[in-house]
Amino acid sequence: MIRSYALTDIGRRRQLNQDFIYCSETPVGNLPNVFIVADGMGGHKAGDYASVLAVETVVQEIGASFEKSPVKIFEQAITKANTVLRQRASENDSLSGMGTTLVAAACIGRYLEVANVGDSRLYVVNDEIMQITVDHSLVEEMVRMGGIGREEARNHPDKNIITRAVGAKDDVEVDFFNLELQTGDMVLLCSDGLTNMVDDEMILRIIKNGGNLRDRVEELVETANMNGGKDNISVVIIELLADEVEHD
Repeated sequence: MIRSYALTDIGRRRQLNQDFIYCSETPVGNLPNVFIVADGMGGHKAGDYASVLAVETVVQEIGASFEKSPVKIFEQAITKANTVLRQRASENDSLSGMGTTLVAAACIGRYLEVANVGDSRLYVVNDEIMQITVDHSLVEEMVRMGGIGREEARNHPDKNIITRAVGAKDDVEVDFFNLELQTGDMVLLCSDGLTNMVDDEMILRIIKNGGNLRDRVEELVETANMNGGKDNISVVIIELLADEVEHD
């Protein structure tokens, strides 16, 4: 069994919430559960339309898929979402240039399957916090090439420039991750509205502080807002109960 709690918040500075989240603890197609965070971008209304359309398309495609492989299921669903966004943007000038990040996960027994495009993130949290996804952003590329340090990257002026998004190009490149979870692990999916405002150590502290999932999620969102709330904030926490991890 798994438990989860999710929350999306407009933040303190934005007029519109362009984030969109989806959580199902019950099966969607051949996946036993599905969790998604998307952070849209584009002109007025285009960003929120992009995130909603992408997530709805992904969920619909997962539900209709006959594939057994989680990687193939996610890949086909995200590819379809990319095609749908490109098509809608070509039909409507006000949607031109729209796109969205998308990070999706499914817990299958004690294994976590993850798909990612953009700079929304997935972490595994236990005694430590470990970022599983790799940001598809200009600043992350600069860090990887040794041009800037990790701390400098947190406040870099180009932090919002992403190098991959669903809907940005005719072809979408998706990263996939598979890992084995341990008893006590929690999975965090979030948009950059959280991670730009709250550093990893504080995220770890809040999640480890205990309380129920709702309290932890709400405290993460509240802390992001207290630190400036410059963007929309989306947070999903998944907790694997012991029997799920110990019995495949």
